[in-house]
Order: sequence, then C-alpha cells, then structure tokens
Amino acid sequence: MIKKSITAFFESLLIFFAGLWLVVRIILEYFGIISDGNDRTTGIKDLREEYKKANYK
Repeated sequence: MIKKSITAFFESLLIFFAGLWLVVRIILEYFGIISDGNDRTTGIKDLREEYKKANYK
C-alpha cells in the first residue's frame, strides 16, 4: 500500500512538472526567446509580400 502511494505521488509530481514546463515553453516561444522552428507568422508575411510584388488582378 505504501509503495502504491509513493508511486502515485511521483507520477503526480511528474505530470505537474511536465505541465509547468509546457507553460514556461509557451511563454518563452511567445516572447521569441526560443523557437520550435515553425514560425508561421513570418511565412504569412512573406506570402503577402510576394502577392504584392506579383500584382495579381
């Protein structure tokens, strides 16, 4: 019984720190400190610039 309690405690602690790391990572990506290599905003901006240069009508 004690072994199950200890295991459940450490599993809960692991899930807590995983969630905490996720929140910290999202904040760091939002402010541009780190990047996951999938920067969608610059891709959209580049497409808009290409569209303006092509002058489609």
